[in-house]
Amino acid sequence: MTAKSLRVPAPPILLLRNYANDCIRQSKVFSFTKLNYLYLCKYNNKLTKEFKKGDLEIVLATMNRDSLDFLIPMFPFCHFSEFPILIINQTTENELLVSDFPSVRIVNSFEKGLSKSRNLGLQNAIGKIILLADDDEVFKENFENTILEAHNNYPEATSICFAIEDSKGFLFKKYPAKPKLQLNNLDVFNVLSIEISLKTKSLHQFNTKFDTDFGLGSCFSMGEEAVFLSDLKKQQQNIIIVPTVIASHPAVSTDGKLNFEQRYYIQGAFLTRVVKDHYLKLLFLKLFFDLKQNRIQINQVYTALKSANKGKSAYLQINK
Repeated sequence: MTAKSLRVPAPPILLLRNYANDCIRQSKVFSFTKLNYLYLCKYNNKLTKEFKKGDLEIVLATMNRDSLDFLIPMFPFCHFSEFPILIINQTTENELLVSDFPSVRIVNSFEKGLSKSRNLGLQNAIGKIILLADDDEVFKENFENTILEAHNNYPEATSICFAIEDSKGFLFKKYPAKPKLQLNNLDVFNVLSIEISLKTKSLHQFNTKFDTDFGLGSCFSMGEEAVFLSDLKKQQQNIIIVPTVIASHPAVSTDGKLNFEQRYYIQGAFLTRVVKDHYLKLLFLKLFFDLKQNRIQINQVYTALKSANKGKSAYLQINK
C-alpha cells in the first residue's frame, strides 16, 4: 500500500491588527482549523487593550452652577453618573456646586477665564484619558467606546481629536474622510476644544498648559485650543484626527460674535504666539481664505492687516 502524502495549501499570513512592525517574523504559530499563521508579538500588551471602560474622564468647564441638573440633557441615553466627570465650576464663595455622586467630582474656582478653567481641569484630572467638554453639548451614545477604541488603535498619539456636529445634525466643519495621522499647522489651528481628548500620562510628563492670555475671559477671547495643541506639537507630541462624531453642540461660536477687526486683532496675537517667524506668511494665507470664503471684502484687507498688527503689538507688550 502506497502512502499518500497530505498536501496542505500554503496558508495565508494573518497579521495582528496594526502590530506588524512589532512582531517576530521567525516565530509563527500555525492554526490547523483556520490554516493561518499568527505572528507572536514581542510585547504582551500589544495583545490586550490598554484602555477600558472607566478610563475616560470628562473634564467639563462651566460657570455659576448650584445644581448638577445641567448634566441631564448632556447624556440623553443614560444617567450622567455612569461616567467619571470632573466639573470645574467658576463661581463665587456664596454659590458652591456640590455632588452626591462618587463618579462626579467638583472643583469650585473663584477665578475667571476659560483657559484657567481648562488648566484646573488638567491639574485635577485622574482619568487615563481626558475629554475636554463644555456644558451645552450633547454626547452620542457610543462616544466613550469611540474614544477608547481610538486611543487603543493609536497608542502613540498624545491627543486624538474627534468630530462634532451642530444641533441639527450637520458637521461643524469639513473633517477628513479617514483618520489623519500627521497634522499640519492649519489642521491644528482649526481644532475646537471640545473635539480634544488627551492621554493624561503624556500631558503630565510635558507639563503642557493652556495659555491664559487666550480664550473666553482673557485678553484675546479665542484661540486657546490652537495655542495648546501647537505647544504639544512643538514638543514632538503626536496629534491625530479620527473623524467620528462624539457629540453635538449649538452652532453659535465666539468667532461668530466678533466683527472682522476683532477677529484679526486676536489673529495677530495668536500668530505672534505660535508662529512668530512665519507671522506674515500665515496672516496673508488667512486673508486669502477669508476673501475666498467671502468672510471679508477686498476693501477690508487694509483694516484687517492693521488690526492684526495691533493684536501683535498688544501680545508683545503683555509678554515683555
